[in-house]
Amino acid sequence: MWRSAARELVCFFQMGVDIVRIALLMPTRRMLAVLMAAFIVLTGVAGCSTAAQPAAVAAAAQPSINARIAPSEYQESFAANVDHILIDVRTPAEFSSGHIPGAINISVETLEQRLSEVSSDVPVVVYCRSGNRSAQAARILANAGYAQIYDLGGIVDWAAQGYPIE
Repeated sequence: MWRSAARELVCFFQMGVDIVRIALLMPTRRMLAVLMAAFIVLTGVAGCSTAAQPAAVAAAAQPSINARIAPSEYQESFAANVDHILIDVRTPAEFSSGHIPGAINISVETLEQRLSEVSSDVPVVVYCRSGNRSAQAARILANAGYAQIYDLGGIVDWAAQGYPIE
């Protein structure tokens, strides 16, 4: 009996460690949501050995694909200190007419062929003019196995809020 209890405790502890590791890679609001969901799952589901519990914890810990973030959230979460990739998925002509500082240009039309240029080890933030192509780019990245995808929407909203364009 004590072996079963010890095994349950080890399982519970390991799941908690994994959740904290994942949560530390996320922006503040998302981290709090993941930790709260994990707490509810870990304390509300009967026993670590149930099949539903690990799946529920994994689902809660996964960053949502196509997570929309506002320009202010981007500034708060991805300041110069946070390693990430900012991709402008508009055409090269649109990119040269003005883009968010630090962005690279990979048009949504060529994204699938250029995935080797996009690291999957850091968060990827995508934007376009109005938000349609960035949502499409986020789906392409998700289908390719990227887990940390953030859709900034359009540069129109960025500029309207007074953020810089170069």
